[in-house]
Amino acid sequence: MAARLCENGSGQYHCTHASQPLEISYMLVLIMLGKVFLDFFMLQIKPRPVKVSFMGYFCLSVALLDFTLLLSMCFIFCFEDFALWGVRFTEYHICLFTQISSLTYGILPYPVYLVAALDYYTTVSQTSQLPTRARKLLYGLAVVVIWISGFFCTLQVPAVSEELEMQNSVSPSQCPLSGSRQSSSVSWAMVLLLGTALLACWKEVTTMLLSARLLSFSSQPVLMFPYVPNNNNTCFKWQLLSRLLLCFLGTWAPFVVLQVVVLLLGVQIPAYVEMNVPWLCFINSFLLAAAYWCRCRDVELTEEGWCTDPFVSWKFCFMPFNNESPKPADKPGTVIVIC
Repeated sequence: MAARLCENGSGQYHCTHASQPLEISYMLVLIMLGKVFLDFFMLQIKPRPVKVSFMGYFCLSVALLDFTLLLSMCFIFCFEDFALWGVRFTEYHICLFTQISSLTYGILPYPVYLVAALDYYTTVSQTSQLPTRARKLLYGLAVVVIWISGFFCTLQVPAVSEELEMQNSVSPSQCPLSGSRQSSSVSWAMVLLLGTALLACWKEVTTMLLSARLLSFSSQPVLMFPYVPNNNNTCFKWQLLSRLLLCFLGTWAPFVVLQVVVLLLGVQIPAYVEMNVPWLCFINSFLLAAAYWCRCRDVELTEEGWCTDPFVSWKFCFMPFNNESPKPADKPGTVIVIC
């Protein structure tokens, strides 16, 4: 495989030109099939019901659009050369559709993560009074606007038009696949923030890990940590940060390691592959942890409030486990974190 990097004047895009035999269309279909399977697998294995959120709606939209793209690619691949509504479709369009979707995915990380962060920051304290139906409508409208804006911007960017025109003149065995500097910068920011947080509360994390005990609670493996109440706001935030880190890394440590390896090796992943439901769930947990830490004093200890993240249980970061009372204990006790 031969590779070539390219970028436009703003540095927003970088492309990997993969030169392969005529099996390029077959490989693109297989890659998309694997991604669609992974998307719906993650949507189905959620261990607990999830509260309505913008990121949940966006994850569902990614899975549906990937499935639609896969069906289109399979249809073109099977019939190879046909006309539909006056438009002739060939195997070239498999590459074209993949390229357009990859360029669109490449410009979505910043707006999507920003909207999700604002959503969690405003709703994590239960201050939003919007009814559930109105909130669903608002989230759905936001998702539609983001996708339409993404496709419109993709087709209007001069560098994209040049790439599409260039594709008409190159060999059918070549297909430009674009990546996103936005995703790369987000990955670097997450790794740096996690590393800084670990260094800042290394003693607390080490102490909690050395005193942790693995137990079984409600048929789930849990980690039990010592809990010492502290009314000092600064100390409370540092203790909370260490618990949030343990909860997050206890679930997503493989993703963090993979992220570090990809960044250090400089691997360029096409944007249409990189933005998938597992990755969005990983980002979702990170944004929730950040929102919980920023608004720790405003978080209401209600069961409904903990259902935003289907993979991480955050509630035991805020209160000790007490079999007899839902209120936090006044004495040193334990904190249980579900793995």
